[in-house]
Amino acid sequence: MKSIRRGYLPEYEFTLRNQGVNALGQAVIDALFLLNRGHSLKRAAHIAMEHYQLTDHQRIALTRGIASDDEIRRRSLHKLSKDDVRDKTVYLDGFNAIILMESLVSGSPVFRCMDGAIRDLANLKGSYHIIDKTESAIRLILQAFDNLRIHKAIIHIDNPVSNSRNLKTLINTLADSYHVEIEVNLIDACDKSFYDKECVISGDGIVIDHAQSWIPLYLWIVEEYQLDHDVWLIDFDAMSNAYRKLVNTSELAVLNSRLHSPKPSQ
Repeated sequence: MKSIRRGYLPEYEFTLRNQGVNALGQAVIDALFLLNRGHSLKRAAHIAMEHYQLTDHQRIALTRGIASDDEIRRRSLHKLSKDDVRDKTVYLDGFNAIILMESLVSGSPVFRCMDGAIRDLANLKGSYHIIDKTESAIRLILQAFDNLRIHKAIIHIDNPVSNSRNLKTLINTLADSYHVEIEVNLIDACDKSFYDKECVISGDGIVIDHAQSWIPLYLWIVEEYQLDHDVWLIDFDAMSNAYRKLVNTSELAVLNSRLHSPKPSQ
């Protein structure tokens, strides 16, 4: 099978390393200032993008990595710990999880986001192909289930997406080597199937917000994976510390003056 890097483009070497990450860190400060003062995420990211001349990929990374103070508080209230999930039944956002793990195994950039989630730049646009990293990605997830002593994992996969049935077959085949009980379902409206569920695993902010409780499994997997592998991790949580230091300082007034713009439309 041909080697493919999920979630990678050559230009990321320039836009998501070194000076590119430095520019992104500056944009985080501006975007958070605006986001926490009522601007939409799209508006805040656009203003920061224009000011620092970010690329589209940097803008997407910014929108996936940051969160308002309200979002962080709200999502932390129903975030579970490792002890909380022992012997539990969990719900996994299948494509969301596997594509992210493929990016991780590929050595592509992944983001430690301010809300505790891990995200990447890979996109699912109705088409999916199993690649040479898929088996390793699935095994990372299944091993994490075993390590956490999860009783059962119900995995929902978007039915309309190409190769969803092949992915289901692969998951079931690999699951035979692990202790966790696995149930894989093909779902037409996958995101909504997690609404009001307990113990949901996803990096999708909308899914997290609508779940009764969610599990930051991706973060735990990345932390474990880092022990033996190099990980291209862009830490938005750490970047946000620069913004926190500005709060209640005289420099915040300077930032306010520079970013002064009309109030967001109602």
